[in-house]
Amino acid sequence: MKSLLLLLMVWACMPVFAQTPDNLPFSNSVVINHIYLFGNKKTRDEIILRELSVKEGQTLTADSISAAMKLDSLRLATVGLFTYINVHIDTVSNTQINWIIQVKERWFVIPEPIFQLADRNFNVWWNEQNRDIRRVIIGTTIRHKNFRGNLENLIATVQVGYTKKFGLEYLKPYIDKEQKHGFGIAFSVAESQETFYTTDSNKLKFVRSEDNYIIRQYEFSAAYTWRPAYATRHIFRLGYRNYHIEDTIAKLNPDYFNDQSHELNILEISYRLERNKTDNWNYPLRGTKMIGQAIARVGLQGMKHQFVTTLELGKYWHAGRSWYVSGTFRGKVSFPEEQPYALRAALGGKFDYVRGYEYYVVDGPHFGLLRANLKKEILNVMINKTGIRYLPVIPVRIYPKIFADAGCVYNPQAGNSFLNNRMLYSYGVGLDIFTFYDIKIRLEYAFNHLGQKDLFLHFNSE
Repeated sequence: MKSLLLLLMVWACMPVFAQTPDNLPFSNSVVINHIYLFGNKKTRDEIILRELSVKEGQTLTADSISAAMKLDSLRLATVGLFTYINVHIDTVSNTQINWIIQVKERWFVIPEPIFQLADRNFNVWWNEQNRDIRRVIIGTTIRHKNFRGNLENLIATVQVGYTKKFGLEYLKPYIDKEQKHGFGIAFSVAESQETFYTTDSNKLKFVRSEDNYIIRQYEFSAAYTWRPAYATRHIFRLGYRNYHIEDTIAKLNPDYFNDQSHELNILEISYRLERNKTDNWNYPLRGTKMIGQAIARVGLQGMKHQFVTTLELGKYWHAGRSWYVSGTFRGKVSFPEEQPYALRAALGGKFDYVRGYEYYVVDGPHFGLLRANLKKEILNVMINKTGIRYLPVIPVRIYPKIFADAGCVYNPQAGNSFLNNRMLYSYGVGLDIFTFYDIKIRLEYAFNHLGQKDLFLHFNSE
């Protein structure tokens, strides 16, 4: 019962949208006379107006008004600042309307408890690591999602357990009147008494030190963002990363860094292009998505150089009634192909993997991954009148699905890893429970080409 109550509280963070009319009393085009905003006590008007698909003085055809209202509701939900969104119109005359937006703001300073597993997924921790409590990470992230009402993010993270970490991050999305340019900075330090040092037969091998921290990481980055249109974002980032390992790791795997070094110092510059035209950025059901990235790394110590390109493509369809279809592709190409072990990650991490192969790690410089889903919405309800100002509704959305995956990793340094340089494929059935703040619960029963099958539990995006 306690778990159910906790889950319902999380669902409460999902905003509720107003119903928009299907038939409006206009036969011709109309002009938006004025846009009125209500309920944004802290959020500046400019932040809301930036997300809208309409502007004052814009002409709309009568049959496009309802679609524009629904689109603006979805766009404001993506911002993540409101628990209630109501977009409607007020008739001024036969040729003029007022665009009215009512919102209820959520808590902006949100302490987010951290309870994570150090392992790649729940099944690995439960079955292969024997539910070792030492592999749990706990802590908190204090996040101000709307600092000064400007959509600025101010984030502080403290965690202990398997990995101790402290991090600070600041993001200002807009620094100009046109609200197209922004910047951000981030710093973090982390250390752990245990880490993996190699991959053997597509399984990670771990080493632990009881006396000191066996690996330490320091990272600093500064970023410039350019958002010329609603669905398009360019991110330029310059960063520095430092990793230090103890003698134990260097002896067990002399190729962990180049030249048996105990240090990895990297200067990194990257460019990221995002074009997200989906209906919901956290759990899309309609639209298209493209994310491309190019990363150039220069090694000051522990490596020479590396150039990496990654690509993600997604297409999401409404197949009629409550059925939805999706297909995604993710891939990576990196050169030179021979790199130190610490830079060979491909499939088998927390996000990129062929479903059904969660127990395996497949390293390499290049990989491709295809995923397909057919899902049906069986529940989409709002529990109203909670009596809590910032949690006016509790939404519940559930999607059973069938899926199929295929992927491959090329690695000239594969060694005894038998899943490299061959096609991996799987299929299965699952259940998605969608919540806000990019929190999802996924239950997936998968079959892989090795004849293995299992039920897998995930708490992240596909």
